[in-house]
Amino acid sequence: MTVLTLILAGGEGSRLSILGEQRAKPAMWFGGKFRIIDFPLSNAVNSGLYRVRVLTQYRPHSLMQHIGIGDPWDLDRRSPNGIQVWQPYRGRRDQDWYRGTADALFQNMAFIAEDGSEETLVLSGDHIYKQNYNDLLRFHREHGADLTVAVMHVPADEVHRFGIMTVDADDRIVEFREKPRESVSTLASMGIYVFNTEFLMQRLIEDDQDPTSNHDFGKDIIPKMVANDRVYAYPFDGYWVDVGTIHAYWEANLDLAGTIPSLDLYDSDWVIHTRSRERPPAKMGPHCDVRNSLFSAGNIIDGTVSNSVLGSGVRVERGAIVRDSVILHDTVIRSGAVVDRCVLDKFVEVGPEAQVGVGEVAGAPPNREEPRNLMTGISIVGEFAEIPEGTSIGRNCRVEGNVTTANFDAPVVESGSSVCRSKDAGVRTQASRKRRVRAV
Repeated sequence: MTVLTLILAGGEGSRLSILGEQRAKPAMWFGGKFRIIDFPLSNAVNSGLYRVRVLTQYRPHSLMQHIGIGDPWDLDRRSPNGIQVWQPYRGRRDQDWYRGTADALFQNMAFIAEDGSEETLVLSGDHIYKQNYNDLLRFHREHGADLTVAVMHVPADEVHRFGIMTVDADDRIVEFREKPRESVSTLASMGIYVFNTEFLMQRLIEDDQDPTSNHDFGKDIIPKMVANDRVYAYPFDGYWVDVGTIHAYWEANLDLAGTIPSLDLYDSDWVIHTRSRERPPAKMGPHCDVRNSLFSAGNIIDGTVSNSVLGSGVRVERGAIVRDSVILHDTVIRSGAVVDRCVLDKFVEVGPEAQVGVGEVAGAPPNREEPRNLMTGISIVGEFAEIPEGTSIGRNCRVEGNVTTANFDAPVVESGSSVCRSKDAGVRTQASRKRRVRAV
């Protein structure tokens, strides 16, 4: 059977705070050199699925540049194979911004029908995992399902983040609840669906005609189908994580630096492909001390790095210390600076003797602006930010992108505080930042 793979990659990633302000969540960097979108793309091609369409919406520019013509994933192929990017557009009647996951497919029904595939595999573009979709497709066909949902068990205290279902002895779904506060069942949807294509289009049309619908798979499509159609749950027992929060993102990255990480990025039988710039090899200087960390091409390390993940082009000068942190590409940690339990976006400069992440984690007050996003002791710094020399920044702090030394009113930023860019400040560019770094 022919299979069309649709990757929903328009997520805003609001729980990632300032890290998601300038990019869609699937475009977020992960593991030093990858982006989150690389995982569903690589899973698809490793499963032999080459008809791939990516649906974008929120800030798609970096995502589209990354995907390009799909050559890193062997998706630069002649139609109907290969990759296409479908964006929302304004039309005469039924085209507009996507109102939900189901509406995203509804607005592209003409393209889905034109493809002519018998089955449609719908994936979320913002999860980290490795999966052979052929096992899922085989399960779908053997059970004669109209819809199959990939599922896995989650901790009981996290059921409020997922669609939770109850199944019978044959794995048929008998109840589906979207993000319940409490649930006896802990079987959660992974955001991976297989539909029979004609059946999918019929249900999308019905959903569009329902004035009470949210036009969302979890809230509307799946509950109705559970009541009326053959809907099955495919159990998955491998590694899968939703990195939609600051803590989850930080934790999943640091897990990669562990002695035996939960996710094997070194599996030659299931390669995660990506697009990456040509950079020189990582260089360890005479004074460096490195432990349990991931390094990327172009790193120059002459300080101490432990339990951390560094993106390409990161520099850690002599006497600087990086602990339990995720540092995105081309960031510079100056001599004597300390970065502890932080996520630093790209092109950040931490000045000499500055400290980011100071104080006890336990009991640190949540961030006043974003208490739900920053409450576990992690401090974050946005892209192109400058941390002044000798500055001390506490826990659960939020430093906006493009802040300069002039935006710091005092040498100490207390835990739970934020540093904001002035409204009349300009936006720094990669070129201007590089000129400054070379001059220092």
